[in-house]
Amino acid sequence: MIYTKTYNAPMIDYKEILRFSGVRGDAPELEQMLQNCIDELKGKLVYKICYREFPVIYQGDRLNLGFAETKSEALKKNLSGCDKLILFAATVGIELDRLISRYGAVSASKALLFQAIGAERIESLCDVFNREIAEQNAAEGFAVRPRFSPGYGDFPLEMQKEIFNVLDCSRKIGLSLNESLLMSPSKSVTAIIGIASKKCAAEEASGCRNCAKQDCAYRSIEKTK
Repeated sequence: MIYTKTYNAPMIDYKEILRFSGVRGDAPELEQMLQNCIDELKGKLVYKICYREFPVIYQGDRLNLGFAETKSEALKKNLSGCDKLILFAATVGIELDRLISRYGAVSASKALLFQAIGAERIESLCDVFNREIAEQNAAEGFAVRPRFSPGYGDFPLEMQKEIFNVLDCSRKIGLSLNESLLMSPSKSVTAIIGIASKKCAAEEASGCRNCAKQDCAYRSIEKTK
């Protein structure tokens, strides 16, 4: 069964938005512009998630995820000890794409800030969902792994096709995938959360730790030290 949820707006992390913007140190003028951008967005974002549970089966060098198979070593490490997973897709809607496009022609700074706001908003939504899944499973004696998305490490981006198919993302939350594997709305995420019968060291590791892309602007610096 595919479940859907709509959330209230998570608390905004201004420092994280500025980090996504590439800002280091004090930038009072940019901070005021950021506040103006956030004010412009009030009431315009949606926070939607659809998800489904699948078993995890280890078959030699392959992982059977219940909806697809993969040889990803990075995902196998992340799912170590897990016998089931939560597959989910999340989006904050199309309005940010519209604003990024609109301001791209008239204000590069505002367009950059809206990009960063979008990154922070979708990550915050995923964090809320991740914590919710963790709390539900902790009550039953299970532990969860950090979420892991297609494109992390050697987990192929092409897996998006399978994910969109089994979650019916277009109908459930209005999220589509084009031939280039780009999502629309762009401020969206698909990911796997592994569920294990006990905690392990991997539980404290960020998905960034298992990703080989060191130059990603959205890489979680704090969790990879």
